[in-house]
Amino acid sequence: QVQLVESGGGLVQPGGSLRLSCAASGSIFSIYAMGWYRQAPGKQRELVAGITSGGSTNYADSVKGRFTISRDNAKNTVYLQMNSLKHEDTAVYFCYADRVVASDVPKAVGDYWGQGTQVTVSS
Repeated sequence: QVQLVESGGGLVQPGGSLRLSCAASGSIFSIYAMGWYRQAPGKQRELVAGITSGGSTNYADSVKGRFTISRDNAKNTVYLQMNSLKHEDTAVYFCYADRVVASDVPKAVGDYWGQGTQVTVSS
């Protein structure tokens, strides 16, 4: 079984910064893509940023130029550096891991989610 554990959320003032981390653990051979979604109250979950094992990235238009996603493949960990935070960035941020290949079960591939971490931008 694979687990994703997020950390780094919290309360920050507008214009401030936070760094989220998400570490995948378990019987993992490889992970194709990792990234972050977020869900604000009363809204649908939306993609924030993603990164493949090769380093290709994609971002929501609303965070381009402010957020940076990075990844340590050796540690199966993904990071989200969030700068110039705005009130509208307030949400629960969920980490995901896409096409996780297991190391202990032949041909086993799955997708996984973290439990979510709250980010609140408020003065």
